[in-house]
Amino acid sequence: MELFAVPRLPEVRPGDDLAGQIEERVDLRDDDVVCVASTVVSKAEGRLADLADFPAGPRAEEIADRLESISGDEKDPRFAQAVLEESTEIIMEAPFLLTESKFGHVGVNAGIDRSNVGDGGKDLLLLPERPNESATRIRDNLRADAAVVVTDTCGRPFRHGQRGVAIGWDGIPASRDWRGETDRDGHELEVTVESVVDELAAAANLVTGEGDDGLPVAVVRDWEFGDHDGSENLYRDVESDFVRQALRGWEFARD
Repeated sequence: MELFAVPRLPEVRPGDDLAGQIEERVDLRDDDVVCVASTVVSKAEGRLADLADFPAGPRAEEIADRLESISGDEKDPRFAQAVLEESTEIIMEAPFLLTESKFGHVGVNAGIDRSNVGDGGKDLLLLPERPNESATRIRDNLRADAAVVVTDTCGRPFRHGQRGVAIGWDGIPASRDWRGETDRDGHELEVTVESVVDELAAAANLVTGEGDDGLPVAVVRDWEFGDHDGSENLYRDVESDFVRQALRGWEFARD
């Protein structure tokens, strides 16, 4: 497959037509997959906020005080309040906030960003409210019948560093189901379900970068889903998420 970043996108502002900006700069094909960073999706959807929009309540004050005592760095309780309001569950309160967003994604600080916010004078950039709907809107406005994946970056349990992940998608199944197929030795695969939207998001992140590159969109070309069953499941339900269950009962203790 071929993978390339869309060049020269301008600074995105609320109300901008992302699909139009992309197609002004690249001739998309019907079988392309367009990976769009959640940062610019959020900006186009006006998901910018000020810390003043989140006056801190008692729980946010308590969380900020505890995190400050752990790290030694000053913590703004209004930021903790923003995380609380953007989350459906606080899975861990220390040594950092691990949360479930309103659309099911588990990550640090509800995915709220304080970098690459733009020049509009705002403090925070929130994740899109409903990233699957965001992907559908972008795709509907493309002339080409390309799939769209909305991406973000987050850390991973048991590994150092961050990678690109999918938080919204349209025009492509979330996963490729290999169960029932056989390996080279003829053994039937029983558990293998491949999260293709995450893999495409991670691949896109290699060319879009993380800093000041200004390349928030990548195109995946000549990649084929293949003759497999697909699934829309991406997030584990709580009943089968044993790591989350364990974390719910875990308390951070500093030596």
